[in-house]
Amino acid sequence: METANVTFLPHNRTISVGKGERLIRAALQAGVHINASCGGGGVCGKCRIKVEKGSVGEGISERLSEEDVAKGYRLACLATVQGDITVRVPVESAIDAAVLNQPMTPRRTAKIKTFDFNSLKEKGLFIAPVEKIYLELAPPDAANNMPDVSRLLIALRQHNDLHKLELTLPMIRRLPAELRRENFRVTVTVIKPVRDDGKNVIANIQAGDHSGESYALAVDIGTTTVYVQLIDLNTGEIKGERGDFNGQISYGEDVISRIIYAEKAGGLETLQSVITATINRLIGQILKASGIDRQDIASITIAANTTMTQLLLAIDPSYLRRAPYVPAATLYPLVPAVAIGLDLAEHTNALVYPQISSYVGGDIVSGIMGTGMYRDEELTLFLDIGTNAEIVVGNKDWLACAACSAGPAFEGGGIEFGMRATKGAIEDFSLDPVTFEPMLVTVGGAKPRGICGSGLLTMVALMFEMGVIDNTGKFHRSLLSKRIREGQPGIWEYVLVWRDETDIDRDITLSELDIENLIRAKGAIYSGCMTLLTEVGLGMEQIERIILAGGFGSYIDLEKAMTLGLLPEIDPERVVFIGNGSLLGARMCSLTNKIRKDVVEVTRKTTNFELSETPSYMTNYVAAMFIPHTEIEKFPRLRKRLEERKKLMMGNQM
Repeated sequence: METANVTFLPHNRTISVGKGERLIRAALQAGVHINASCGGGGVCGKCRIKVEKGSVGEGISERLSEEDVAKGYRLACLATVQGDITVRVPVESAIDAAVLNQPMTPRRTAKIKTFDFNSLKEKGLFIAPVEKIYLELAPPDAANNMPDVSRLLIALRQHNDLHKLELTLPMIRRLPAELRRENFRVTVTVIKPVRDDGKNVIANIQAGDHSGESYALAVDIGTTTVYVQLIDLNTGEIKGERGDFNGQISYGEDVISRIIYAEKAGGLETLQSVITATINRLIGQILKASGIDRQDIASITIAANTTMTQLLLAIDPSYLRRAPYVPAATLYPLVPAVAIGLDLAEHTNALVYPQISSYVGGDIVSGIMGTGMYRDEELTLFLDIGTNAEIVVGNKDWLACAACSAGPAFEGGGIEFGMRATKGAIEDFSLDPVTFEPMLVTVGGAKPRGICGSGLLTMVALMFEMGVIDNTGKFHRSLLSKRIREGQPGIWEYVLVWRDETDIDRDITLSELDIENLIRAKGAIYSGCMTLLTEVGLGMEQIERIILAGGFGSYIDLEKAMTLGLLPEIDPERVVFIGNGSLLGARMCSLTNKIRKDVVEVTRKTTNFELSETPSYMTNYVAAMFIPHTEIEKFPRLRKRLEERKKLMMGNQM
């Protein structure tokens, strides 16, 4: 991606962003506040900036007069970066000049780690799970009339030195016709064994040359969403990807409600058919768009939490919600995809990721494999944050894991105006430390409709750091701002967007009850991390790397996450984001038998801790029910910033 430098005056802050980025996002990344309460739709007209050097794309609105435009004024929410530019943020009054002296930190998101197919080969991790071999066989005649099966097996052994070949009855039935369809020119799909003593299975026979057409599917089944990738096994390239909501949502938004539904007559069968229908629909869309034949798909690898896995396989999940919370299995056999209702060829096998416990499922095992932490020396803390938060700590020598219920706050649940990160969701936020006016950015630059998880986290962290709320999440009643008001009796709130600037025809607010729900969620995650570290005899200072997984992790401002007390304080340079870890691990498992072989060892050497049965968990949880924590000493960088801000504000008042 081409980048350009944006310099903000009078702050004298320069940041490099991708060309085409909106100026308001560049300002947020640079830690520069611009009043903007409409979310980036050009409605409120408060985000005026003046272009002093270079030029921008768009940025003109009816909120600007022709004279303003001629002088170089633009709206930051609409203007896009086209090259190196210098812009001035107008300071409208003397008191606002105090903003320039406030200690501000640029936005810092985690470094994104992408998957590199070639690195598998370089590290010696690539062991092809599938091989498609094109053969040109001599047709039988009076002098050479050996059986078709013998003719094929001899050619395979000579061509690729393949031994321990297994040919199933369905393949024997197909063989005579396929051989003669293209005059004994055929492509044979061989599934390689994971274990050294395993057999090479002839999974498919196709007339003609299809050796360059070898594909696999990787699937992540989440409680809320399902993602499917189509992967080229020759290059590692993703040929198509689709996601959709899990159709089971109609029967319950969380795993417990779905387990209860599965216990009803016909409930398990219904939920199993619904999830396979969701997967089949996504597969169909991908294959139609790519033009790839189902016959060329050799395997499908599926990663899901324990409940979703058992529902997919039509295994009664009842005992997952009853003490002592025992899953039906942790390891599953390789099964034909059609046997579990997937619309794929008969030869396509389904590999389902194993689980560690009722609460730490195949999606987390897949994430461990995707991160590679099980092969690394570095002591790593791996976090997958969602309604449930799964935590793994360790390295190549040992692994330990735990799961805790964070609640739905990070996905917009339990928040009055909470919503998922879809169009119109407030996803980023800044606050003027003097006037307490907001700067908002929404998904898609649309009129605000609500608040998503990343926006919520940033709002609460900034409000605490700016002194708008105290460490219990209560608003300071004495602040002079019309945006801070009493909502429900005894419950105060902050007006993020006034009614006439929203897309829902009412004020969008953040209340003390919303903040309380967020504190509970972050407290559960932080205390889960601390409890797990304590149980394995480690302190946070010994952790060399934090890996974040899940859609939430790609957007959160790391400093704000640490300010809130969601994450322990660590150098942001040591935090890595891998995206959908479950899907990444499924993809890697599709590409190499090395990962398939390692996964069994990983599950066996991972120690699971049940936090509900660990006495220190509740102690840590209670201590974490403050912003950032009862012990501010655990957050030295934040403490220093708070002390600097206090001195500065006292200086401004003198």
